[in-house]
Amino acid sequence: MMTSPLLQCSDVSKAFAKPDGSELLVLEGMNLSIYEAQIVGLLGRSGSGKSTLLRLIAGLAEPSAGRLDYLGQPIAGPAAGIAMVFQSFALFPWLTVYENVALGLQAQRMPKAEIRTRSLAAIDLIGLDGFESAYPRELSGGMRQRVGFARALVVHPNILLMDEPFSALDVLTAETLRTDFLDLWAEGRMPIKGVILVTHNIEEAVLMCDRILVFGSNPGRILSEIKVSLPQPRNRLDPSFRELVERIYVEMTARHAGTAAVGRQERFPGLGIGSVLPEVSTNLLAGLMEAVAAAPFNGTADLPKIASDLQMEIDELFPVAETLQMLRFAELERGDLKLTDDGLAFAHAALDERKRIFMRHLLAYVPLCAHIRRVLDERASHSARKSRFIDELEDFMNEDAAAQTLRAAIRWGRYAEAYAYDDENLMFSLEDPT
Repeated sequence: MMTSPLLQCSDVSKAFAKPDGSELLVLEGMNLSIYEAQIVGLLGRSGSGKSTLLRLIAGLAEPSAGRLDYLGQPIAGPAAGIAMVFQSFALFPWLTVYENVALGLQAQRMPKAEIRTRSLAAIDLIGLDGFESAYPRELSGGMRQRVGFARALVVHPNILLMDEPFSALDVLTAETLRTDFLDLWAEGRMPIKGVILVTHNIEEAVLMCDRILVFGSNPGRILSEIKVSLPQPRNRLDPSFRELVERIYVEMTARHAGTAAVGRQERFPGLGIGSVLPEVSTNLLAGLMEAVAAAPFNGTADLPKIASDLQMEIDELFPVAETLQMLRFAELERGDLKLTDDGLAFAHAALDERKRIFMRHLLAYVPLCAHIRRVLDERASHSARKSRFIDELEDFMNEDAAAQTLRAAIRWGRYAEAYAYDDENLMFSLEDPT
């Protein structure tokens, strides 16, 4: 291993300007080093700043504070030797496979003979020999992503950045491509020295990475680093593999157990009217409670097990589990989801009783929903415009977050029959004013 890093991020932060002139801090105090022969995973939920950090490393954006160094030199714009593979393939549809791959070398004004030799070698390396003249529309999703890998590898980068490169693929195609990538990496056949992989798939991170940096959100920051010393190829059923997956779930639930300041742990996190609500459907809430209440869990489920059984990734599972905790239907602790007595009662109740239980918890534990109901109760018309609540929320959060939060409040309030909402007239009302 090199004694000096390929990449060094020192106290890197990134903020974006908001319409009101203030700033939204999306990354804070990022410190990390990438060394030769390492695959480093950036693991976290959507919105934790992983992709933003990747763009900073690629030189596609500038940090608001801190410093990024590549081979000891500050990054100022796109750096030769750093290439990226995107989630969405990002191929030019009017170019053939060969032309898409050769594009980066042409931009470097390389001699035509060398462009051809290196492009064909990259296409052959990633398993697309024979498809040089095909257009992206003629390829499957997995084949298009292979073209994306070839286009990144053909420039012989020192660092390969991968932004959720397998997430747009079906399960079997993603697994095949991951395995092929790891085989080429282990055999030393790829012209790269280090890899940074952005993912929200915990098993993918343990399967592929030598180090995993677990990200927290609001703003994005590194909560912990986990070294993975398991030999390759790794077996998902190996007890050591499962133990690492479990450890990461514990880390992420411990850090995300509350909306309070980092380090403060609460059994049930506090929630104010100015808190952003997740857009989680009541179908998902009910479905997860039903699954946890049933055998073999009987009220307490290990998150890795329930995620595997329901085929849910952390971006899907965590918001549902955290919403159940917010509503006091469940507790999240050390990687387990445990239903409360009311959570169990909800899971076993008929529809009308479920609605009554849900409304009681909604008005008791979600201040925004209680506020909407109170306004409607107090007005003689038992109605209020949507804009009234949006304006209040925008005192606490940006426009997009306010819209998302109110959509969640509308969805949950409708299910509980706590209030009605007419999307055509943009009006809240009580269905039964009496």
